[in-house]
Amino acid sequence: MSQPTEIPPGIAPAIILVEPQLAENIGMTARAMANFGLTELRLVNPKNGWPKKGVREAASGATHVLDAARVFASVREAIGDLHYVLATTARERGQMKRVMGPDDAMREAVARGGEGGTRRVGILFGRERVGLTNDEVSLADAIVTFPVSPDFPSLNLAQGVLLTAYEWRRAAGRARLPFSGEMLSPPATREALLSLFDSLEAALDRAGHYPPDKREIMARNMRDILHRMAMTEQDVRTLRGALKALTEPRGRARSDGGPSRA
Repeated sequence: MSQPTEIPPGIAPAIILVEPQLAENIGMTARAMANFGLTELRLVNPKNGWPKKGVREAASGATHVLDAARVFASVREAIGDLHYVLATTARERGQMKRVMGPDDAMREAVARGGEGGTRRVGILFGRERVGLTNDEVSLADAIVTFPVSPDFPSLNLAQGVLLTAYEWRRAAGRARLPFSGEMLSPPATREALLSLFDSLEAALDRAGHYPPDKREIMARNMRDILHRMAMTEQDVRTLRGALKALTEPRGRARSDGGPSRA
């Protein structure tokens, strides 16, 4: 069953896989697309037919992308309704085309696509072993390549889609983090901090930590350290609990006179 998407159809680019061979790669491509809000998958003459055994398992839940996938007999048919096409390749093709990294390419895709979705954009990805042919690249407006290490330039098909989809989401202004990590506890009050300082310094006094002639400067240094932590109320409670555990041994007698427990 198709799932609703946060991105209206037609705004995001279509991902076009040319003669993909492995079910795992198609499934992982669908997963990568769903991660970043892309839903339109087009398959050009997939090897050994479609659908493929194992493809849904590899998609890890992104089956709505697979269910909506369209199959075409040729690249020409797959891009026929598009207005701007990008071809991904790992090697120089000797063609007089603009070459971009995925970040610049996706900014261009967003600008070309427009918010109304009236101008459609597609991105071509080639075969697992040999990529796109020169003739297929010639059908595109521009080339996308990835700044990989020259010592190991091989990139998995789904990885290429993942990088491209990520950059598209960033360029479209939709790359919002799912959580912020903001403080859930309010800042500690000065009263709470001073009370913690008093308890800590008293405990250190009892433990003989301070040399008599250095107590004041050492105490000030300790306070400065704690101030730099910009502690929350929860931080203070946590430290007070730890301090209490260190200064009140667990083995002392219970208040009701009964035996203590180890």
